Amino acid sequence: MDPHLLRTYVTVARLASFSEAARELGYTQSAVSQHIAALEQDLGAALLTRRPVTPTTAGERLLEHAGPLLLRLDAARADVVRMASAPEHGLTLAATPTALGPRVLAALPAAGVTLRALARDDIPVAVATGAADLGLVDGLAAPSDPLRLPDVAPLNTCGVGEEPVCVLLPEGHPLARRPGLRLADLVDARWLDAPGAGLPLDRLRATSGTGAVRTALRYEGTDLRTLTTLAAAGHGLTVLPRGFATGVPGVAAVPLVEPRVVHRTELLSGGALRGAAAVLARQLTAAGPEGA
Repeated sequence: MDPHLLRTYVTVARLASFSEAARELGYTQSAVSQHIAALEQDLGAALLTRRPVTPTTAGERLLEHAGPLLLRLDAARADVVRMASAPEHGLTLAATPTALGPRVLAALPAAGVTLRALARDDIPVAVATGAADLGLVDGLAAPSDPLRLPDVAPLNTCGVGEEPVCVLLPEGHPLARRPGLRLADLVDARWLDAPGAGLPLDRLRATSGTGAVRTALRYEGTDLRTLTTLAAAGHGLTVLPRGFATGVPGVAAVPLVEPRVVHRTELLSGGALRGAAAVLARQLTAAGPEGA
C-alpha cells in the first residue's frame, strides 16, 4: 500500500473535502482524486462516498489502520535521521506537568532547552516522530510496576522516579485531619478529572476495582494552580504526587494508603542519544526510580 496514497486518503477523510485536502497537501484536486481512485483500485473497495464526502464502512476500517501505520513510518524516518545527523546542542523535552519534579528541574541544562507540556498519550508520539528528543511521562502504578504506555513505536523506557500520592481536600473537609485515606473512605466523594494537569482518574478507578470514583468537574487545562484552586474551593477531590500536593494553600494533602499506588515517572527516548539529551538521560537514570 503506497503511503502517499494513504496520507491523501486520511487527509480527505479528515477534512471531508477533496478541494480542502488538495490545498493542505499542495496537490491539485485532480491529483487528489487520482490518489483516492488508485488506492480504491489497489484495495478493491470503495473508500469514500462523494456527496457528501464520508468514509464507507471499508473506509472507516482503513482509517483504524492508517493512523498507526503512518505513525510508524514517521517514527522510522525520525529514528534514521537521528542516527545520521550531527549531535544537536539544544534539547526538546516533552513532559506532563507533574513529571517535572525538583530532581528533573535541577538536571535541566542552563540554556538551549525547549519544554513542551503535552498530554500523556501524545508524549510517546512526539518522541517517536522526532518532535521531542526525550519524553517524561507519569501516572499511577503499583510500586515498581511500569506504566501502561501506548505502543506507537519501539522506544526506550526507564523509570526515573516514584513517590507517594496524596488526596487533596479542602481544609474544612471532615477527613482533612486523617493521617491517611483509603479509597473506600471516599465512595461518596466528588472528584476532579484533570488528565492534563493532575493524575488521570481512569487509573484510580482501575485500581479501586469498584468504579466508584465519580467525576464532578472535568478540567482540560495543564495549569496545576488552577487544579488546586478548584480543589480548595470544594469542586472536587484530586490526587497529586506528594511533592506537588504539600504546602498548597487552602487544601489538606492526606496520603492515599489504600490501594497501594505510587506516582511513577518514566523517561522515553528513541534510538541512541547524543549531546544534551544523552547528558540529561544519564543524570535522571543514574539513581533509578527510587532516587526521585
